[in-house]
Amino acid sequence: MTDYWLSKLFFDLQNSAAAAEFRADREMVLSRYPLDAEVRQAVLDNNVTYLSQRTNPYLLRYFFFASGMPEEEFVARLRDG
Repeated sequence: MTDYWLSKLFFDLQNSAAAAEFRADREMVLSRYPLDAEVRQAVLDNNVTYLSQRTNPYLLRYFFFASGMPEEEFVARLRDG
């Protein structure tokens, strides 16, 4: 099931200024989105498996790129899930 607010967050992070702000202060940026506690924690934990079930793959991949996770680590986590 797709989570609208999670997808909206990931979509918004395509903007380079928003991505930089997110990397600097995740909590502040997350406070702008009405995410369920479990979803919010998954974002903070970079839980690829959990998040992959709740947003489209393009937005998920961009989120991890914007958050600073190396491509190799993202792919490995996705495979392990």
